[in-house]
Formats: sequence, structure tokens, C-alpha cells
Amino acid sequence: MKRSGRLSYHLCRLLLGGVFVWAGAVKALDVPAFAGQVAAYRLLPYAWNYAVASTLPYVELLAGALLLANQRLKPAALLLGVLNGLFIVVLLSVLARGLQIDCGCFGPDAGTTPLQALGRDVVLLALAVAVYRQHDRYAPPAGP
Repeated sequence: MKRSGRLSYHLCRLLLGGVFVWAGAVKALDVPAFAGQVAAYRLLPYAWNYAVASTLPYVELLAGALLLANQRLKPAALLLGVLNGLFIVVLLSVLARGLQIDCGCFGPDAGTTPLQALGRDVVLLALAVAVYRQHDRYAPPAGP
């Protein structure tokens, strides 16, 4: 059981890290387009859209890279869990307001509906929680 638990822990860690490195990289390559997608949510003052669009991709890249590198796993998983919780709240707001927008999660051409993004974010939140909670059991011991 311990071996399968360790394997599932590392698969969750690698999947979560890979998704966020990919998502962050796609957004970082075209910050102005991502700023437009952030603005489509109609939640932030106009001036904040570009600030969020120019910061969020690098936060995602860093946290995802830490998970892939097997470093600072609990803080990275916690950060991605909090981000996914926030994304879920934002997507619920979009659905409640009846907005039909692309989520912007993987660039302007991904074509993801808010409901699809919500489902994906729930799964990603579960992965982040699993990595965070299982860290002490399956992560390698800290260095000397």
C-alpha cells in the first residue's frame, strides 16, 4: 500500500506542477492577451487587469516548477490550492452572472467554457490538497 501511495503522491505532484508550468508559460508569452481575458471577468478595476495578468503567470510558473523539482512542496501546494480555490469562486461568479467567456486558463485559443474550467479547477484543488496533506508521508527527507 505504501508503494502505491508514494506513486500516486508523486503522480499528483507531477501532474499539478506540469499543468501550472504549462498554464503559466502560455499566459506569460502573451500578457496583453491574458490581460484582456482577465478583464472579461468584469471583477477588477481596469488598471488591475494588467497587474494581475503580468504577475499571475509567474506565480503559477514558480509554484509549478517547485512541484516538478520536488522542492518546497508544501508551500507550493498550498499556494496552488489557494489559487484554485480563488479560481473556483471567480468561476462560480461568472456562472452566476451568466457570462459566456473563455476562462483564459491556457491562453486565448483554448476554448474552455466556465463550467469546464470549474470542473478542472475542482480536480486541481483536490490534487493540491493531496500533495499538501501527503507531503510528510511521501516526500523525501530534508537535506542535511
